[in-house]
Amino acid sequence: MTARLIDGKSFAEGLRIRIGTHVERLKRDHGITPGLAVVIIGHDPASQVYVTNKARQTLEVGMHSEKYELAETVPEAEVLALIEKLNADPKIHGILVQMPVPKHIDANRIIATIAPHKDVDCFTPESVGRLTIGLPGPVSCTPLGCLMLLRDTLGSLSGKHAIVIGRSNLVGKPMAQLLLRDDCTVTMAHSRTTNLPELVGMADIVVAAVGRPSMIRGEWIKPGATVIDVGINRVPAPDKGEGKTRLVGDVEFAGAVERAGAITPVPGGVGPMTIACLLANTVTTASLIHGLVPPSDLTP
Repeated sequence: MTARLIDGKSFAEGLRIRIGTHVERLKRDHGITPGLAVVIIGHDPASQVYVTNKARQTLEVGMHSEKYELAETVPEAEVLALIEKLNADPKIHGILVQMPVPKHIDANRIIATIAPHKDVDCFTPESVGRLTIGLPGPVSCTPLGCLMLLRDTLGSLSGKHAIVIGRSNLVGKPMAQLLLRDDCTVTMAHSRTTNLPELVGMADIVVAAVGRPSMIRGEWIKPGATVIDVGINRVPAPDKGEGKTRLVGDVEFAGAVERAGAITPVPGGVGPMTIACLLANTVTTASLIHGLVPPSDLTP
């Protein structure tokens, strides 16, 4: 068996087209232009590229985009004041502060200051609580992208046994909540789980988000299972030349592709979905802020 590759790049392109259609409808029918503000502190090259891509794609789907680049040494009070200003700005429907932030800034305080109704990354305590009890609103971008890919691949997820490997607030915990909402039986595991191979071998769906390259061995995968690899790890690639690297996931791809029914590659799988889902969440928050029902094809 050779697994079907789940093309996240292609799916994300289609999702952005749908988002653009919804944005045009909000403009035409309600005079609403969804607006996203992204705040970045410092000059980390990877974060700079990521934020630039967010701003570009926001404009491409017809949204309003604002980017705030703050110095590495910016006082925390100045960041909090900017967030409060964006909270009150009617042109802005989504606020995202690029993580990580410098050590002198309390990330939890920053997150808690974002107005929950503009929290497009689902980090505030209220957003997490709404997800947990099933109330409408945006959900974490990467888990939402994973869920969309799973539904597109499998149709109904009801009754399937899913294992989520990784317990982060960013991916693992919200991913488990979304799978429960879709009537999966969910096992939560992590790097210290003692019988991980056995648990992975029982799962119809494997979501790997533990942050360790190739930790999930191919022979662990249940034949025919669907594998969603969230990991993005840079490892040495001596075959490409001295000092060269390549990206790999948390799943040993070569082995898993021979056992799984479908699998996301790295890169080109989950990664492209994250920004697309950020845009989808901004349409959701813009709709909710104005008392409208969010588009059903953008929400879980």
